[in-house]
Parts: sequence; C-alpha cells; structure tokens
Amino acid sequence: MNSKALFPELAKVVEQVEKVQIPLDRKAVLQPLIDYIQEKTARDQEVHLNFICTHNSRRSQFSQLWAHLAAYYYGIPAHCYSGGVEVTAFNERAVASIQRFGFSVEGNTDVNNPIYLVQHHEDIAPLRMFSKLFDDPENKAPAFAAVMTCAHADENCPFVPGTEQRIAVRYQDPKAFDDTPEEASRYDQRSMQIASEMFYVFAQIKLN
Repeated sequence: MNSKALFPELAKVVEQVEKVQIPLDRKAVLQPLIDYIQEKTARDQEVHLNFICTHNSRRSQFSQLWAHLAAYYYGIPAHCYSGGVEVTAFNERAVASIQRFGFSVEGNTDVNNPIYLVQHHEDIAPLRMFSKLFDDPENKAPAFAAVMTCAHADENCPFVPGTEQRIAVRYQDPKAFDDTPEEASRYDQRSMQIASEMFYVFAQIKLN
C-alpha cells in the first residue's frame, strides 16, 4: 500500500517505521506470532488477535492500533482487539502519543473510561478504543491468539477462554516515566518499538 493514503504526518512515521531494524532476539520473540498469522492466512481462515495486558491502558492499546494499521498497510485480513483483566482507561499519555504520531483521535474525556475513535485515514472506519476486559463483547472473536503484552498479565492470567494460541510479546511499561521530564519521549519510544515490530510481523506474511 502507498503510505500517502494515510494522514500525512502518520505517513511520514510509517516510512520511518519500515526502516527500523528489528534485533535478532526480538525477531525470535515475534516468530510465533508470524507463524500463527501465516498459518491462518494460508488456510484462508480469519485472523483474530487479542492483545492483552493487565489494565488495557497502554501497551495493549498501542499493540492493537499498530497491528491494525500494519495489517491494513500490507493487505493482510486481520481483526485486532485489545483487553485486560481489569478495566481502567486508555491512558491519556498514550492517547497523546498516538496523536503525536499522526492518528486522528476523537473522544469525550469527561468520563472515567473514554471511548476514543481513532483513524489513520478519513475514508476508513475508526477504531473504537477504550479500556475493557479481554472478553468484552467489543472483542467479537470465537477463537483468537492471545498476545500477552505485559509480564503481569502473562504470569497471572494462566487461562484465557477462546484462545487458540497464547503468544508472549512483552513490552516494558512506559508508566514508569509518568510525570517526569522523559514522559512524552518514553511513551513515543515504546509506541515506536511496538509499531516497528507489528510492521515487521505483517511484512513477513505471504498471501495465497
């Protein structure tokens, strides 16, 4: 897909994302996710990915969004969700980060758990993004891969109903830098890491 079809600022970011070299140790972490998507695609089966962390507030939201965009970008039919084991909110610092990257974001921030409408192109239906449990009705998938994006959820959630495969793709939490001078840069750094890895994953998928 031509990145010019995206919002201009986001298109520039995607061009940078595609140039990121993924370290060998992270490629090994991502390979089970690649294999799962490739196997489903080869069988002409729907791909459903549920990115899970404890609060569904930062890393799992980043992962859902960037995986959704990467799948669209490379023309891979995939449905990307996110959820947690507790409901909090899509953290405002994470929301600010995706806005800096060029996504269009609309939402009512006067409520405890806002629903944000996030778009990468004005002609594409927005994602409804908010904190929810992994089995929330919004995540409509009879069978899916549970992609565990944080150590706490991975270690404390031994069984995820509906899971075809459980895949650990853990990320460090930018929450450690909340209310510090590094806050924005650290959120953007984590978002960029997740973006580059999701783009790497979907770039490996071969369509029939």
